[in-house]
Amino acid sequence: MAESYKQQESSESPESENPENIIAKNKVVAFNYRLSEVLPDGEHSDWLEHTKEGEPLYYLHGFHNVVVGLEQALEGKKQGDKIEITLKPEEAYGLRNPEAIQRVPIKHLQLPIGVKALRVGGLARVRSDKGWHNVIILKSGKFHADVDFNHPLAGRTLHYEVEVIAIRDASEEEIAHGHVHGPGGHQH
Repeated sequence: MAESYKQQESSESPESENPENIIAKNKVVAFNYRLSEVLPDGEHSDWLEHTKEGEPLYYLHGFHNVVVGLEQALEGKKQGDKIEITLKPEEAYGLRNPEAIQRVPIKHLQLPIGVKALRVGGLARVRSDKGWHNVIILKSGKFHADVDFNHPLAGRTLHYEVEVIAIRDASEEEIAHGHVHGPGGHQH
């Protein structure tokens, strides 16, 4: 985990030494990132995901709101710090679970807004006794569809480039709910 990333410190301002500006449990963190897959030959894929200009990702540190390896790598970092980290599947979205491929009745699938028909490779949602789950359509029949409950990035080695944009103390309500509220976070 700590061995699987290299760190690039880019900010050494006096205010960044203040413990309030260091990523730790119960801190709300805003960061920009780019994500690629590390291919079997060691090369990186094109960028799979990235934050949009001026729209960092916010999360509540210590509550597993981001993948565990990334959260561990960000622990102790300061505003302005930049890191690059490569995560094995078990540090990111986990290994692929073959039992996560299941056949479900089509009537239980909810398609994204604007999508009218199931298509192989498309996304849908299905409700279980544990809430809603995103699935990938593998095969569709007349009454049933084979779907994959694995996260689309499960089983992949991932490379992140991250820049910490802001850090603040979480509110009592955010800590109680386990996620960020307000701009960049969950709206109740």
